[in-house]
Amino acid sequence: MTWQLQEAKQRFSEVVRRALDDGPQFVTRNGKSAVVVLDVREYRRLKGATMDFKEFLMTAPDFSMLDLERPADLPREIDL
Repeated sequence: MTWQLQEAKQRFSEVVRRALDDGPQFVTRNGKSAVVVLDVREYRRLKGATMDFKEFLMTAPDFSMLDLERPADLPREIDL
């Protein structure tokens, strides 16, 4: 949807809600496109932002579920 700047200022909460629910909201100033209000996830996707280190660690798989135990028996001997 496109909003005139004055209307967007008066109804900013609705502009934000619609950006979250319906997608990018365009704002014009003096009849010309000025800015776009969009969901931060979409902004990060478009920007190609990488997650911070803490977020990266929090999204890592749970390695405690993996069976990483090695067999106790020794490897076979070979002739070189």
